[in-house]
Amino acid sequence: MELGAGIGALVLYTPSGLDGREIEISPDGDPSARRTHSRVRARHLGRVTRYAAVYPELAAGSYTIWRDADRPAATVTITGGQVTSCDWAPSHG
Repeated sequence: MELGAGIGALVLYTPSGLDGREIEISPDGDPSARRTHSRVRARHLGRVTRYAAVYPELAAGSYTIWRDADRPAATVTITGGQVTSCDWAPSHG
């Protein structure tokens, strides 16, 4: 991953049931902002398998993670030069 001043990345950990799903994110505060997506894939870490979507090369700032086309799932802050991680929260209706 390319990280640097003003550029970070996001690793979004999800339940295994989301394997293969594309999850969108967009800059926070503007629901009409262009969204980017990443596919959830199995990540094998030794004996452990985790499921995650990876978003490389994000401009530093706040982002909305979208549960579906209309409902946000979470907000995350990306910091330049760092990889941020976030866990997918279950839907509460």
